[in-house]
Amino acid sequence: MVFNMPVGTFHMFVFFEDDGQFKAGHILSETDASLQIESETGKRSKLKRSNTLFTFSAPDAAALMAQANEAAAELDIPFLWEVAPQEEFDAQELALSYFGHTPSSVEHAAIIMRLHSAPIYFHRRGRGRYRPAPPDILEAALAAQEKKQRQAEQLEEWVEAMATGTLPEPIAQVAESLVVRPDKNTMAWKALEAACARTRKRPDRLLLDLGAWPHALALHQRRFLAVNFPRGLAFPPVEVPPVSQDLPLSDAEIYSIDDVTTTEIDDALSVTVLADNKVRVGIHVAAPGLSVTRDSELDQLARARLSTVYMPGDKIPMQPDEVIAAFSLDAGRAVPALSLYVTADLDTGDITATETKVERITVRENLRHNHLDGAVTEAALDDEHAAMPYAHWLRPLWRLATALSRKREEVRGKPENNSRVEYSFYLDGDPNDPDTPVRLVPRQRNAPLDRMVAEYMILANNVWGGLLAETGLPGIYRSQQAGRVRMSTQALPHEAIGVPQYAWCTSPLRRYVDLVNQWQLIAAVEHGVSARLVAPFKPRDADLFAIISAFETQYAAWADFQNGMERYWCLRWVAQQGLTRTTASVLRDDLVRLGNAPLVTRISGMPALARGTEVDIEIFGADELALELDAAYRETRADQSGAPSVSLAADLAESGAEEVGAPAGLDQDPEVLAAKADGAPVDSPDGHSDDATAIDAAMPAAAAAPVNARDAAADTAEDAAQARPA
Repeated sequence: MVFNMPVGTFHMFVFFEDDGQFKAGHILSETDASLQIESETGKRSKLKRSNTLFTFSAPDAAALMAQANEAAAELDIPFLWEVAPQEEFDAQELALSYFGHTPSSVEHAAIIMRLHSAPIYFHRRGRGRYRPAPPDILEAALAAQEKKQRQAEQLEEWVEAMATGTLPEPIAQVAESLVVRPDKNTMAWKALEAACARTRKRPDRLLLDLGAWPHALALHQRRFLAVNFPRGLAFPPVEVPPVSQDLPLSDAEIYSIDDVTTTEIDDALSVTVLADNKVRVGIHVAAPGLSVTRDSELDQLARARLSTVYMPGDKIPMQPDEVIAAFSLDAGRAVPALSLYVTADLDTGDITATETKVERITVRENLRHNHLDGAVTEAALDDEHAAMPYAHWLRPLWRLATALSRKREEVRGKPENNSRVEYSFYLDGDPNDPDTPVRLVPRQRNAPLDRMVAEYMILANNVWGGLLAETGLPGIYRSQQAGRVRMSTQALPHEAIGVPQYAWCTSPLRRYVDLVNQWQLIAAVEHGVSARLVAPFKPRDADLFAIISAFETQYAAWADFQNGMERYWCLRWVAQQGLTRTTASVLRDDLVRLGNAPLVTRISGMPALARGTEVDIEIFGADELALELDAAYRETRADQSGAPSVSLAADLAESGAEEVGAPAGLDQDPEVLAAKADGAPVDSPDGHSDDATAIDAAMPAAAAAPVNARDAAADTAEDAAQARPA
């Protein structure tokens, strides 16, 4: 049934609730279940009767709302709570008791609005009905409300302080967690987020500007350590078990060749000239696998890190110092080693015999290529009459290395590109101080000593990979087929290097994969065909796949950090040199590579220029947090005769350094530079394709670090011979 308001009758209004808000409207018509109303704005709508609170005739709807809001503001909630019935009540009952007379429509509405606005004091029980909160619950709720108010005031105080340039102490104490693993429910994060919105800065930028860290270098370091080494860098006290075997002592004349700053010496070479134009070359690798056994405490420590982390001026070792001290091939003492002896023809590189031994060796001298490069040139090595230090040792090694390289090139189908200039980083002081002088020392990538050592490391990884396959022992291999580089437990060809199989074996002091393979090799040497029964890893051991997956992931994380640190020190070098104008070579679009530093950056105002074109750029400064150089194009150099166009483009393609943020030209591993040639994507364990060098040459990039410079890259770039053609 519908009741329409007769024309000329007095107006009726209704006070109702809509979406949690109280409203009033003019009743146009009504039924038993609903009302047709008109709002103050003239909008007409249908209202369920269950949502109405009461009807009234005066004042009109707009006046009631205004007067009721004003009256509600004057009502004392604590007093209302004290005088209200202790049980459930109707708002009109309380209004009658409070005002002492039948409440007007304004007073009725005011009571309802005030009760509704204080849920701490009054709990709603239905339409217009409430119940006062019990005293204990009210006390707890009021305490919580007061606490929340204090927190809001504190938060606003922190936001205002940070926005005006002051870092509150409570924020400073948790600054690291705020940029690493922020708990977004904490006051500290909420204050930082609000301050960032007000200042239009990222959290790390704002905290750095406020002095949470003394400089950007400290922030980069702390962020990396907090994520990857939350328990600190120190190893627990350990004891290295003595080698139980009575190992024979080699009488070979053995030398190692490393950077002057190398401290972990894990490989060395020997050579004996035989009759019929043959030589017997020994490749000797440190043997920590004799004491660091699977599932031992030392193994667990190494597996937690999986690789040594290198950076300019510093390193985070995979093995404790006690292990390194016990097994590093330091000159003048007998130490355990896994040795590969290869008999080969000097002219053809044909290998006629191989033998692997577990023995003790004594390195006569730890040679440093920094001291030898000037005298040990390709011309001196090829001229038997030229004066050269260690000539009797170096010349036969060089001669066989060149023959081995030619054989690999035949398989590859093209020569390797070794023309790029590499840079070594040297910090003359504290690596944690951004004001420490940094030196960028250029070094030709195809230096003979580099190429020679690289060739023998490739040979060892190839032969030892074959030995594991022959004895039926699983190992961890690198392979490349159809342009894809993978890590697996299968001995498959590595097309870019030109070998039938390739297993990392020559750096067990700094890379866990090499340590795993060394365990298997030791079992093969000691037990021969029965090695499958006693080797640490049996065929189809699922743990090998877990190691591969974890290694690839962690190795990539270490590489990202190394690349970032190298880029940081490039920017510091630019600042320390006071460079405001320099030359650069175009890579593509607005991307250039500096001509005097291994730094790739974008520059503003760049015209469309051919790849390899030399340009002059102006440097305004650098952002050491974002690791970006602020530079602009000024002019194209008129004389392009010295432009490194084609070779530069090829080199940059090889290094994967064409992306901003990746340092270029830092992978100067003396052992492996000869192996880089063609590029190809690398498949990571999660199935995603990455640039091969981004993974394999990330560790070599740290070869510039003044600690174990060459070892940071040993072997890792060998299979990165897959540089993309320019």
